[in-house]
Amino acid sequence: MKLLIADDHGVVRGGLKLLLERQSDMEVVAEAGDGAEAVERALADRPDVCILDVTMPKLTGLQAAREIKAQAPEVAVLILSMHDDERYLFEALKAGAGGYVLKKEADQFLVDAVRAVVRGEPFLTNAAQRALVRTWIEDDATGPSEPLTPREQEVLKLIAEAHTNREIGEILHLSEKTVESHRGNLLRKLGMRDRVELVRYAIRRGLIEP
Repeated sequence: MKLLIADDHGVVRGGLKLLLERQSDMEVVAEAGDGAEAVERALADRPDVCILDVTMPKLTGLQAAREIKAQAPEVAVLILSMHDDERYLFEALKAGAGGYVLKKEADQFLVDAVRAVVRGEPFLTNAAQRALVRTWIEDDATGPSEPLTPREQEVLKLIAEAHTNREIGEILHLSEKTVESHRGNLLRKLGMRDRVELVRYAIRRGLIEP
């Protein structure tokens, strides 16, 4: 199994790589330090599984998962998260992730999770989360509502990280005019006046760390 690990902390990536490469049938073929790089490496290297941290610069793990699944649906995605929160779980599933593992449980469950998603089986680490999945599968309207489109969330995160319109356009492959249009839509939709309020909202939504 060829694996990609994306986490903005090199020490975490190193630890995960050691854990996974103890398995005779697993090899880490790519690493990434942010969500945009994760998408690029996934599309270039086509690993069997992408292991994505939720909280990363440029694109979150959930945003990266959405991009990877849209452009390379055969690549399995596994989300690694500090957040034991229903919202992140629902968003991971909507983004196309096949598994969701808490970082604090990675040493116990990550290897099994990788094997499960390669087989096409969902992997979650507790019974309550499995029940949530069943509910979501039965009615995909279940779960917290999200006022922003996936693209608006991507633009919001990059605005909150203080990227210019030009930089955002380069990262997301959009024109500056399109980025400016998204910025205006965000302010109107959220009823906000400036970047400071957008940053606060992005922190509350877990798109960036405070």
